Amino acid sequence: MIENWAGNLAYRAREVVAPRTVAEAQDLVAGAARVEALGSRHSFNAIADSPDGVQLDLSALNRAPEITAATLTIGGATRYGDVVARVHEAGYALANLASLPHLTVAGSVATGTHGSGERLPGLASAVSAVELLAADGSLRTFSRGDAEFPGVVVNVGALGILTRLTLDLEPAYSVRQDVFDALPWSAALEHFDEIQAAGYSVSLFTNWARDAVDQVLLKNRVPAEIPGSLFGALPADGPRHPAHAAGISAENTTVQGGVPGPWYARLPHFRLEFAPSVGAELQSEYFVARAHAAAAFEALRSIGDRIAPLLVVSEIRTVAGDEHWLGPAYGGDRVALHFTWQQRQPEVEAVLPALEEKLAPFGVRAHWGKLFHGAVLDLDHQGVRQFRALAAELDPAGKFRNPFLERHLLR
Repeated sequence: MIENWAGNLAYRAREVVAPRTVAEAQDLVAGAARVEALGSRHSFNAIADSPDGVQLDLSALNRAPEITAATLTIGGATRYGDVVARVHEAGYALANLASLPHLTVAGSVATGTHGSGERLPGLASAVSAVELLAADGSLRTFSRGDAEFPGVVVNVGALGILTRLTLDLEPAYSVRQDVFDALPWSAALEHFDEIQAAGYSVSLFTNWARDAVDQVLLKNRVPAEIPGSLFGALPADGPRHPAHAAGISAENTTVQGGVPGPWYARLPHFRLEFAPSVGAELQSEYFVARAHAAAAFEALRSIGDRIAPLLVVSEIRTVAGDEHWLGPAYGGDRVALHFTWQQRQPEVEAVLPALEEKLAPFGVRAHWGKLFHGAVLDLDHQGVRQFRALAAELDPAGKFRNPFLERHLLR
């Protein structure tokens, strides 16, 4: 029995198949009644499950990356952490990375995963072209500018399988990380925009119950001017795990303390050679319109006494808007509210409806690969409607559907 990486979910697929060639993958998809792609298994819900069907593991295809001055073309099952050093050695970089380097490229972009930065859209926005393994076993190419492209990249596995992707590159750069401790909540609310502008990528870590935000993590391209203090928060006296307040060691985090390093070794929070995050955990993530940031923070603080006992840590980030129909920042800038929970799933699932109700006035959306309840999510906007029509066109027999997608998206 195969489980997701956190061990909170056992997949119910009849079999997992790992084709060694693209042609073999095509034959498998063409002959399957139901099929889903299986990536790094860093999802906490059943979005990648295929009950009584087939899960396709493409990690054995080993398609070599192609690096040019402007693009990186790689197989969808490639993990970011396995290719970024090679990109850097060639003199190039990606503009953005997620907090975990352990994720596959296809799985990340297909679920709308993002990094952080008020001027940085999600990871899908780096994609300029994809190869999609379609329901009939054919390979179709979609490029930026195609009418279907905004639906094909962030496709949650409902249109086909991303077998190859081309990503935009830029010249290599260096980044430093600086941590500030104990930001008063009053300052976070009053100066949120200024705090976000203080870094190329900015994260705030909290449990929603204490009077101060535990940490602010600034990631800046070098050279950069770093403030001596940040609206009452003071520089940390050593490295910090995001859950430092819970007593967790910073051993698995990337280098902090203002030490410059390559972009790929600083933009993620965690190092590839360690278990991601804290390991034994659950995750949820919600997105609200950037304009409602302060009101959303206050809404969550009003139930902080219910959230905090179940948390490891919560993270606040910003994401620039984009045009991907199912992306969390479709149509405008968003604030991302991430929750790393203790592995107490019944209790976590019991609090999610209340949490979502608090965020409902702000057009709340959820990360597709994480735990959510879903009753009040913003799933009736134009992007979702366009995606549903595209799914009916590209997969009319529902080969890539599963109960999760039918319940939350393709109903």
